[in-house]
Amino acid sequence: METRIEATFDGQVFRPIKPFSLPPNTNVRLIIELIQGPPRSFLETAESLNLDGPPDWASNLDEYLHGDGAERAG
Repeated sequence: METRIEATFDGQVFRPIKPFSLPPNTNVRLIIELIQGPPRSFLETAESLNLDGPPDWASNLDEYLHGDGAERAG
């Protein structure tokens, strides 16, 4: 029989997040799968990348992406 439960590890024992019915002293096999936390926000992800760019990057983004206006005009 296979049953999946979520638990928290407190440093010594695994504690089920929801009540779980199992007789005391029952032998089980645990397979540990880490559960990802909630996704990070875009800002947290961007900050974690430690990007380096010119100080006017935000205000002149089109220039950095497409070059100067003369090249696009044609």
